[in-house]
Amino acid sequence: MVPSERPAATAPSPLVDAPVPESVPHVRLNVAVLGSTGSVGTNTLEVIAASGGRFGCHLLAAHRSVGPLLEQARRFRPAWLVVVDEAAAATISPADIPPGTRLAVGPAALDELVTGPEVDRVVSAIVGAAGLRSTWAALDAGKTVALANKETLVTAGPLVMRLAARRRASLLPVDSEHAAIHQALRAGQPGEVRRLILTASGGPFRGHSAVALAEVTPAEALRHPTWSMGPKITIDSATMMNKALELIEARWLFDMPAEKLEVVVHPQSVVHSLVEFVDGSLVAQLGPPDMKMPIQYALSFPQRFPGPARRLDFCNPLTLHFEPPDPERFPAVRLGQEAAARGGTSGAVLNAANEEAVRAFLDGRLRFTDIAMLCGRLLREHPFQPDPTLDDILRLDAWARQEVASWVGR
Repeated sequence: MVPSERPAATAPSPLVDAPVPESVPHVRLNVAVLGSTGSVGTNTLEVIAASGGRFGCHLLAAHRSVGPLLEQARRFRPAWLVVVDEAAAATISPADIPPGTRLAVGPAALDELVTGPEVDRVVSAIVGAAGLRSTWAALDAGKTVALANKETLVTAGPLVMRLAARRRASLLPVDSEHAAIHQALRAGQPGEVRRLILTASGGPFRGHSAVALAEVTPAEALRHPTWSMGPKITIDSATMMNKALELIEARWLFDMPAEKLEVVVHPQSVVHSLVEFVDGSLVAQLGPPDMKMPIQYALSFPQRFPGPARRLDFCNPLTLHFEPPDPERFPAVRLGQEAAARGGTSGAVLNAANEEAVRAFLDGRLRFTDIAMLCGRLLREHPFQPDPTLDDILRLDAWARQEVASWVGR
């Protein structure tokens, strides 16, 4: 269970720079993939399959996507399958499960299994705030977590980072932007950083007018120009709320004040993010828009080896374009900057409001432009707490969801 007490006042540290062994033996790492049927999860399994035995699947977990999960089990033969939703798990018969694999059901079972001594690395790829609980359990057990669930740090960043420091756990970013910053930061010292610049594709509506944005349909918003992702993150990219959440994540992951965090629109999605140092040097990480590259880096860190990610071909012409985000047409970025600067319960409320607003938009109950409007309203009007416990965060998460439901219902 996620503890509710306030953690001891331990100074947070940027755990992506946690100490690593001078040499890492080539032994098989057992990986627990949480959210294995989603976009990040399926890409993780491609990386594992192409690793030449360096990685193996110990555990695969999904919420209710039983069919795809069983197909993965037959291919990868994990020791454990976890289905969080009990009704979905009840549809599985013993004959469906391959020999040598056991089935566990429910969130408590998942929390227990990710802490087991057999688990070497945990890929946290459950979508939304639902991923906080299992990520917390893994960190509490001192595990190395490859973090794709940005909501963990958006909702409870200071608490999570203090927990990881106390347990000597490590967080390695899987989001392409944060993985890029992690790599670029190694070119200098923390005190030499002037700013972190997160790139954004701009989504499918970068050239739309404000009037046209109000008429956007879910089908249109789900057609991303460069990335193949799940529906929720695809909508977040279209509204640029994903950049808001990534700003907050970067604030805590890299222990960087909000005033040193910026966003730039880069439609080609080749430069995944940049670090500017005080001498004016800009260090960027480049690569095709392929999640397998940051996933493998998080699994193999501090080593690198050949993998299945696509490569840039500089024999073909390549033009890179950058422009500032338009705060009038895409106000979500400004909300992320506000929440990163204010801290406290701001990230939790912004994230919860966005999750419910996106769900309402996909169901046809909310306009595209209402997503950021409603999130901004709750961000500024909620009963803010500057130093919340996890109980406070979970309570305001529920409050924000109810407020969105009430607003949509009206």
